[in-house]
Amino acid sequence: MLQCAPSEDQCWTEFRLSDLPVSAVLPEVLAALKQAPQVLLAAPTGAGKSTWLPLRLLQQGGFAGRIIMLEPRRLAARNVAQRLAEQLGEEPGGQVGYRMRGESRSGPATRLEVVTEGILTRMLQQDPMLEGVSLVILDEFHERSLQADLALALLLDVQQGLRDDLRLLIMSATLDNARLSARLPDAPLIASEGRSFPVERRYASLPPQLRFDEAVAREVAQLLRAESGSLLLFLPGVSEIERVKNQLASRVDDDTELCPLYGALPLAAQRRAILPAPVGKRKVVLATNIAETSLTIDGIRLVVDSALERAARFDVRSGVTRLQTQRVSQASMTQRAGRAGRLSPGICLHLIGREQAERAAAQSEPEILQSDLSALWLDLLQWGCRDVAQLSWIDTPPAPALQAAQTLLRTLGAIDGEGRLTAKGRAMAALGSEPRLAALLTAAQDNDALATAARLAAILEEPPRQGSRNLSDHLFTAHAGWQQRARQLQKRLNGAGGSVDAALAPALLAQAFPDRIARRRGDSGRYQLAGGSGAMLDHDDALTRHEWLIAPQLLQTDAQAEARMLLALPVDIAALQREVPALVRSETDVEWDEEKGTLRAWQRDKIGVLALKSAPLAKPEAEVLHPAMLRWIREKGLATLNWTPQAVQLRLRLQCAAQWLPEERWPAMDDDTLLDTLESWLLPEMNGVRDMRGLRQINLISALLHLLTWSQRQRLDSALPTHYTVPTGSRLPIRYDSEKPPALAVRLQEMFGEAQNPAIADGRVPLVLELLSPAQRPLQITRDLAAFWQGAYPQVQKEMKGRYPKHAWPDDPASASPTRRTKKYAAPQ
Repeated sequence: MLQCAPSEDQCWTEFRLSDLPVSAVLPEVLAALKQAPQVLLAAPTGAGKSTWLPLRLLQQGGFAGRIIMLEPRRLAARNVAQRLAEQLGEEPGGQVGYRMRGESRSGPATRLEVVTEGILTRMLQQDPMLEGVSLVILDEFHERSLQADLALALLLDVQQGLRDDLRLLIMSATLDNARLSARLPDAPLIASEGRSFPVERRYASLPPQLRFDEAVAREVAQLLRAESGSLLLFLPGVSEIERVKNQLASRVDDDTELCPLYGALPLAAQRRAILPAPVGKRKVVLATNIAETSLTIDGIRLVVDSALERAARFDVRSGVTRLQTQRVSQASMTQRAGRAGRLSPGICLHLIGREQAERAAAQSEPEILQSDLSALWLDLLQWGCRDVAQLSWIDTPPAPALQAAQTLLRTLGAIDGEGRLTAKGRAMAALGSEPRLAALLTAAQDNDALATAARLAAILEEPPRQGSRNLSDHLFTAHAGWQQRARQLQKRLNGAGGSVDAALAPALLAQAFPDRIARRRGDSGRYQLAGGSGAMLDHDDALTRHEWLIAPQLLQTDAQAEARMLLALPVDIAALQREVPALVRSETDVEWDEEKGTLRAWQRDKIGVLALKSAPLAKPEAEVLHPAMLRWIREKGLATLNWTPQAVQLRLRLQCAAQWLPEERWPAMDDDTLLDTLESWLLPEMNGVRDMRGLRQINLISALLHLLTWSQRQRLDSALPTHYTVPTGSRLPIRYDSEKPPALAVRLQEMFGEAQNPAIADGRVPLVLELLSPAQRPLQITRDLAAFWQGAYPQVQKEMKGRYPKHAWPDDPASASPTRRTKKYAAPQ
């Protein structure tokens, strides 16, 4: 038995924990870990997998080294470590410890360490062998955090190449067993039964005429009046928590405490929400989805689920993360409902119609498919991996997000033109910080600059939720967390002393956020970002009096067309140019002159898309003018070119070829790809082009053919011809379409003698025959000519004989001679 402090409560807790449901599968887990490198454990909420099982593995697993457990959330990691330590009669830092960004409670005696965020990744980067570690546990893996997916990929790589003795336990309440088992086919899957009490699940749609916060508060108050016990309310975000809390304040009794719970709360407020309500009181915990798993919130019998969550989605074009309010998955609803049955029979009210709930996605979308991947790509390069296919992923990182990550890292100077880590990139990767913040820290050249950069990074890691949006107002705030984190960052960079200097901040930030330099447009608080997108401030914000800002913290929501600046800093643009001259590039631009109806060329000094100085160019050289024209086309779109019907058909044929003849490597024909590759196909046709007229005269058929090899041209013409020769010898055009089958409009009599339906693409795709009357009017549409001759043709024949008596209408059209003429001129049969 584990040692237990002599407190009666703690001894009772030890007895209660030893009786948890996961204890029934402990022998099976121990046996599996002795035999298999990876083990999957599915255990419902409350089974004890996080707060009981790790200690038993430490005690009975026979592991010579430490156990590392990855928790995806900081609040959960701290809470889990606290509960594990309490069972040993200790505080965290003894046998059980934890580590997270800016906080560590581990010591020489620590054998079970709970880590979060990028800590495990940093451990692997610093020591790929994971010396002294025997077991790594990935807890709550169903949340599919970006760090958990990366950790799994790296750990599998370590197991395959370095440590066949390292064991990996992947556990969750709702494992996506099919996907995990497909990636880890040899990993045993162990399922633990839950011990939760029955939960009555109710459904109710909110009335549309009420505001969300008012409608939710009304449902919560009604349930509190009808039922006993404390209540857990799931809301999508902090703003909703505050509004609903204000609504509930006047609707609940004095004996009811309202306790918010979200990651940015101070530790004391978090503990207040988690601990039992005082004697004689009940509590309402208003939480984000942080309370779905890992956290044990005592005393909950009632759950109200808004069925909403706030999900972060990275926009690869703007480089801004959008917060999107969306319906939760069915797995999340199940998790939330399970919170009501931990101690006794409970009730869960889902604020959504039953049918809507049943139509929700089965699982939440993994972060790796919707996140900024610049940190992940920097980690992979540091690992020595330049191709994601070299590692095993449950979901492969998407190519567009990886491309955006590479573009950002190149802008920050972390990688060179060939995608390899630079000396600066290696220094950035070694810091373990988010790439922009790592660039900020490595830009500091002396102690004052480092002190300033460290303070800025600390603020941006944990930004203020209230107060001024002017970043300079927070630089000298006596915030203990920022001060402590800044000291840690300085120490990591071997810096000492130095003083924060607000005058250094703009140049430091500009080297980490060059695309976030912003110039005011108009007087409504709207700004243009150097990266090309727009951003805004409230029109009465004091920052709007500044023409130039740099905005390191942006946020875009569903309700906003432009990102909102959450933190910004005024910039003296002339001083910034002197201090960071590499920001400014000289470029030739072209623009359309409405009055003269032609393109004009300008020489401009620019930061991103923001022009600092402009001068007209009379006759620029082609080497300067043509790249400017290509940039202009990219900005305006492909519609600026002269797309003749023939050129459109060639593009459609190539799109169809990629679909019907996939064995060939056909060039992509979508707008984005064509705009990205203008230098390959359009530029060779621009000889002598100096104006809009010349641009419109470019033969796009000839241009597009630059993308094809000679053999591909031959293959395209033979397999997907522009025309089809019908039995009369007429050469008729085939009409290609991106969404419909290829079609051939032909007079019915010219198809006499054709027994089978013509096809293209080596016979794989039958043509749609639009059969016409002698007057070129539609008679029939078919993709099966033989069936038409035998089926519908006799009725058509009867009708046509009456309408066109001078034309031949044979009884056996499949073997008759085709004709374009009337009987008088028809060839004898």
